[in-house]
Amino acid sequence: MKTKLLLLILLATNALFAQRTNESLESKKIGTRTFTVVTPPSYETSPEKKYPTLVLLDGEYLLDPFEGVLKYGSYWDDLPEMIIIAINQNNGETRFADSEFDEAGFPSGTGANFFEFVGQELYPYVESKYRTLPFRVVAGHDTTAGFLNFYLYKDNPIFNAYISLAPEMAPAMETRVAERLTKITKPVFYYQATGESDLPEINEKATELDTNIKAIPNPTFKYQNDTFKGASHYSLVAKAIPNALYFIFDGYQPISMVEFQDKILKLESGYTDYLIKKYDDLNTKLGLQIKPRLSDFKAIEAAIMKNKAYEDFQTLSNYANKHYPKTILGTYHQAMYYEKTGNFKKALKEYQKAYTQEEIRELTKDYMLNKAEALKGKEDKPTEEAPAETPTEKTE
Repeated sequence: MKTKLLLLILLATNALFAQRTNESLESKKIGTRTFTVVTPPSYETSPEKKYPTLVLLDGEYLLDPFEGVLKYGSYWDDLPEMIIIAINQNNGETRFADSEFDEAGFPSGTGANFFEFVGQELYPYVESKYRTLPFRVVAGHDTTAGFLNFYLYKDNPIFNAYISLAPEMAPAMETRVAERLTKITKPVFYYQATGESDLPEINEKATELDTNIKAIPNPTFKYQNDTFKGASHYSLVAKAIPNALYFIFDGYQPISMVEFQDKILKLESGYTDYLIKKYDDLNTKLGLQIKPRLSDFKAIEAAIMKNKAYEDFQTLSNYANKHYPKTILGTYHQAMYYEKTGNFKKALKEYQKAYTQEEIRELTKDYMLNKAEALKGKEDKPTEEAPAETPTEKTE
């Protein structure tokens, strides 16, 4: 009995962690290649869920630091879970051949074959076997960081986001990348990092590329460049990885107190529109279909109350009913609109509707019925300006 119980505990515990699978693929272009696929903790328990992907060149040593940051970020709901594809480059033995380019600065020979392997063989295989979203990120270090820029040379690049760590660039890459960024129509995220103590030839080209990108008028892409003081060619990687991932997935995080104070409260109107745009952007730019967080509804409610923008409660109610149907949430916001605009009889009826709906967090049936009871016998005063209220709960 104890053995069976221990086995069940081990199986349950194992399901809480990411799963690593060593894969191999027989390529028509470059022979047999091995890679590691890491699926996130929720992969087995959420069979309907799909995930963005992260391809790691130099996967042998970049996998652990990237996986660690993603685990930490997803634990706090700051970063989305991702499927990681770490390409084995034989502890550096094949990375230079995989990144080969000609004198004109374009992939050639084994580099051209590896370039096509990733897009034409590796991705079709991964997407046929794993549940992926179309949002793709690629990362590399020095030689492979330079190589990943070649994907931007295509009119419709296969990657949406690029993490270039101390890049060793091919000829003319510092100008070509900037030129390509001006012509690509789909949303692109480009992150570059260098270390102050790195080789001069790496930093000089990276600085020139940074200057060229920053000179682009009206950019349609998102760009960030970090130069880490005192960092070496290798230590900059540990500093850059969290910066890169938080840059790419900026806006994914729940509404923070800083965002609430510095952005939302300062709006003159459109508090619910802010919330709707936040999640629409996650869908259109990152392909992430995320259910709006209840803490974010709470933040918008607090902003509405603080600024007496009670009309917004109706839009918030409709948005809640769309994403949390059958629950009390939308009814609560509609009732708040009626109550704060002095339509107490309508508010009372709305609060009473909660009796047949599902409770959600602190919005219980008892809470709603108590709100209704407090309005009984109260005369409507629809032209009365209700007093502003400062929320007692902190937004998360």
